[in-house]
Order: sequence, then C-alpha cells, then structure tokens
Amino acid sequence: MIAIPEPWEALADTLLQREALLCRLGEGVPPRDFAGMYISVDEVDRVLRTLPGLDGPSPEVAVPLQDRLSREVSRRRELFTASLADSSRFASLARSARLDGYEAEVLALVAAIDLNPQRQRLMSYVQDSVQLPRVTLAGLHRIFTEDGLGAQGVAPDSGLRRAELVEVDGSGPWATRMCALPSRVAWHLRGDQSLDPDLPPGARVIRPSGSAESSSPGVVVVHGADRESRLRLIEGRWPLRGRLVTTAPATPGAWAAVIREATLGDLIVVLELDASLDADSRAGVDRAGHLTFVLSSQRELPLELLPDRPRTEVTVASGDAAAEDWEHALGIAPDPRYRLNRDQLRLVSIATRGDPDLLGQGVRRLAGGHLDRLALRVSPRRNWDDLILAHDQKEQLRELAARHRRRGVVFGEWGFPAFPSSGIVALFSGPSGTGKTLAAEVVAGDLGLDLYKVDLSLVVSKYIGETEKNLSVIFDTAAAGDLVLFFDEADALFGRRSEVSDAHDRYANIEVAYLLQRLESYEGLVILATNLQGNIDPAFLRRISVAVEFAVPDQPQRRAIWQRSFPDNAPVQGLDLDFLAHNFKITGGVIRNATLGAAFLAAEAGMAITMEQVALALKREFQKLGRLRTEAEFDRYFDLVNRDEDVASAR
Repeated sequence: MIAIPEPWEALADTLLQREALLCRLGEGVPPRDFAGMYISVDEVDRVLRTLPGLDGPSPEVAVPLQDRLSREVSRRRELFTASLADSSRFASLARSARLDGYEAEVLALVAAIDLNPQRQRLMSYVQDSVQLPRVTLAGLHRIFTEDGLGAQGVAPDSGLRRAELVEVDGSGPWATRMCALPSRVAWHLRGDQSLDPDLPPGARVIRPSGSAESSSPGVVVVHGADRESRLRLIEGRWPLRGRLVTTAPATPGAWAAVIREATLGDLIVVLELDASLDADSRAGVDRAGHLTFVLSSQRELPLELLPDRPRTEVTVASGDAAAEDWEHALGIAPDPRYRLNRDQLRLVSIATRGDPDLLGQGVRRLAGGHLDRLALRVSPRRNWDDLILAHDQKEQLRELAARHRRRGVVFGEWGFPAFPSSGIVALFSGPSGTGKTLAAEVVAGDLGLDLYKVDLSLVVSKYIGETEKNLSVIFDTAAAGDLVLFFDEADALFGRRSEVSDAHDRYANIEVAYLLQRLESYEGLVILATNLQGNIDPAFLRRISVAVEFAVPDQPQRRAIWQRSFPDNAPVQGLDLDFLAHNFKITGGVIRNATLGAAFLAAEAGMAITMEQVALALKREFQKLGRLRTEAEFDRYFDLVNRDEDVASAR
C-alpha cells in the first residue's frame, strides 16, 4: 500500500521535479563517463517516477515546461499553506517556531531530502555533483529564485536558524555549503520523542497533562523559596504547557539542543540557576525570541545580568511544605520536628520510598550527604546520668533542651514573636575537659537529634570566600534536618573582630559578620564551645539564648566521675576513689584519659586495674599537660611515679 504523502513532502517533491526537469530537458545536462560518479538521465527518470509526492504530468512532456511546472508548484504551495493550520507534526513545529511561509517551505525541502535517499540522488543530479546530496545555499537560491527569496530562509538570523531546525555547513565556498536537518528534528518528524542527547545533563521534559495551550513568548523571572516551590508556581501559571527543565547550557551545542527540543515540543524552557546568567546564556535567551523562558533562582538576579527581552518578575514568598504536600508525599500530617521545604520533602520521600516510618532516617540522610564532608556526625549514646555537673548547670542544660522542644508552642500557638528567628544559640564555656562536648551530646540525645561536630580544619579556608561558602552549606543543610550543630573551639570562628590593618584582617572580619548573619536567621539549635568566653565577639553574645559556664568539678563530682569511668565489666582491685577525688583536682577529661590509660597498662600486664596503674596513668597525663608531680598529690605513690627518673639520675 502506497502511503499518501503529506503536503510538505508533496511540495518538496514538486520543487525537486521542477528543478530536475529543467536540468534534464531545459538545460540539457550532458551524460558523463565514470559510472557511479554521477547521476544518469535514466536514473533521474526512475527516481521521478517513484517520488511519492508527484502525481502530475509525465516528465517526458517538457513543453511548455516552465509554465506547467510553475502552475503545479503554485497548486502544491496553496495546499501546503492551508496544511500549516492543521495538527500534523510538521504544521505544529512550524507554528511553534513561528516560521513564515517561505521558511516553512525551506524546512519542508530540507527535511524531505534528508529523510529520503532517492531525493538525495535527485538533488545530486540537480546540483551536478554526487558530493552534494543535500540542498546547498546556491541550490536554495536557484529553487526559490522566482520568488525573489534566495537563501534567506537559512540566513544566520532566520527563524529556522534561531530555532535550531536547520544546520548549514560552516566551511567551504558559500555556494556549496549544504543545509542539513538535525537528527532530533528528523526523529521528531518520524514520530519519535526521544530527548536530544546534547541536552545538558539532568534536563527533563514535563509533558502537559491535557490539551496544550499556546501563549505569547516572553521571559519570566521567578526567585525565592526552594526549587520545587518555584516549579509549583510555574505549573500553576501554565497548567497546560509542557516544560523543559534544565540548568543553563554550558556549550553552544547544548544551547542549540535546548532551543531545538523546546521548539519541537512547544515547551517552556525553565532554566534553574545557581548564579546569574553569563553573556552567552543571555544571548541565547534573547536570540530564541519564539520561546518562553523562565529563569528560576533562589536569589534575585541583578537587573544588568538579565536578558534584554520584556520580562515579568515573580517572588515565591514561602517554600515550606504544606499539609497537602506531606499527605501527597508520605500520607501523613506534617511532622513538627522537621521543617522541610517542598524540594526537601520530595527528596526525603524518594529516599524513604514513601514510608512515613522512615521519615527520621530520610531527613538524616538529607542532611548527611552535604554535612558529612564538613562535620563529624555523632549519634548520641550517653544520657543525663553520664553527665556529672553541678545541679544548676544541669538545670540550665535541661532548660536548653526544653526551649528547643517547646518553641512550636511558644512561637506558634502562643504567638510570641520569633525575632530574629526561632533558632537557639547556646554557649558552653569553661576549661578543657569539663564536659562541654559531652553536654552537647546529652542535649542532642534528649531531643532525639543527631549532633554534628563541625570540623574547623575543613571549614576554614585560606582562599577568600571559601569559608563563607562552606558555612553556607552547613547552615542551609542543617536547616532541613532539625539537628544540633556543635562548634568546638568556637573562638577560632567566632572570635573578636579586630581593627583593619591589612587585607587579612578585613576578610577575617567579613567572616565573623557573615557568621553573625547566619546565626540570626538559622532556625535550629547551635552550640558554641570555648575555653574562654572573653574570646567570643560581643556581637555573638547578644545572640546567645543560653550560656552555661563549665567549671572544674569539685571533690564529690570528681569521685562520681572516677566511679562512672570504670565500666561494670572492668576488673578492678583495691581502687581508692576517695583518695583519687581528694588528692587530684583535675577535670573529667583528664580523669577519663587516666582511667583508659590504666586499663591498657593492666591489660598488658594481664592483671586487674589497681591504684598503681592509675597512678602511672596520671603521671602520663601530667606529663602531657606539663604539670608538676608533687608528693602532696601522689602521696604514697610518689616514689612509684618518680622511680624511672631516680634510676636514670643514678646512672
């Protein structure tokens, strides 16, 4: 069964017939030797008889040739023009690209030749070269010369070139440069919807759910909130338009693919931007004036870096996931523990496979993917019983946990203003080893949250701006997961600003100012730990919600720490905890180190842990601290811890 040609194919075949007959009968192209290196007259006759778009007079009837062929071309052209209003793939493409009548005819000719090898042989005959199977610029000028249009249909600023529907060879003499149909356009005309392989990585097409609607092209700038919320606004603005969502293309080939794909599907191009558009991207948006572009970014884009086309700006005020979003993603009401935006909720839903029982795991995974390279995750294992502190200090820590746990009631239900934010900043200050890190772990465990101990060696960078970028990742990611951020040795980051004497001072002060801004806007719990509160910049102290001073433990507290430092399974013999607590005024950190050191000495000797091993372990701790060993402290163990030195002196 012979397929009925579409009007665009019939027009192309008629144009080719006219040129072939003019060459053969009118201009008398002579026969040549070297079979296979040229297209013979017999071959032309055979091709003309098989072209599907021809049903006119026999090519042997050549007089009056020009008038008859012109009338046939006019008839086909009228049918073709009328067909541009139908719903065929070619007509829809011509409307999407906003081609004029002549540009549509050129596209029809180029496409018909590219899609049919018989037409390519005929084109080689017309152009008198087997090396020119596609129509050249000179060929276009010849075929459309009676209309006075020439090759303008594929000029650099033509609609076909702006829409990336036709490619023109970029080298060789101008006249012999061939016009080609991009592969993606050929597949489209044959009914295949596979995406262009040259699209930027991650590009995706969202097809319309109903009958597509048309609208005037333009540029819309959408900023604020999160990516998913911005996409939701775009969907609401054009509910019946398909969308091509992609990052800004980085190469000319990727830009051509984006414009071509959007033209083929009559799609809105949504460019997701992390930064402003560069000059090439702005030129790409301006050049594709037949398309609608949406520039989507979290922050406002500078006016001078926006395209020159008329545009509309829209701000997405809030991206917090609403009750219907939670219901759709996980089938549950919003969990007050997690303040997620729509994009984060979508990612958590994917990570948990929609299982609400895995919500906590999904949120931790959401944060961990970014934070694990800048902070150490600590899963709390110790509780209030492990924390040996004065009663008042312990109550302060319980109040800190209560502030975080009940902020939804105070700021939400009761209406207290959350200014500058509902976040909590706590300052733990005191000598090293007094329990600041342990207290942070206990508070996080009481709240059921993970503790992330920020690694300052990975955060602080000598390169200008890198420290702020790393801190931005930490705060942005932590905001999603409702976790505890712990900055140990915080004065390294939150130290006092100094007078500016050189560029180093200036940028160090900028880092401190940036940290202050992030703390004021952060909605979670941040704990700062320092050995000396006086080193913290006063501006941070104003933002502190809870300040806890950790002191060296007194004798009863030291005894409790000594007792708790020996596990129930550890073999101990003759330990005098009262002696240790009374004689050694040391911190809990030193006590735990000495306990561990004594355990290794006993394990190596194959015996129980005794006072002798503890005394020797304390000796090593004193050596680390540069602290003198006195007879008043070590008492009856003084000779033991000084035995090695006495032997060395005797030698």
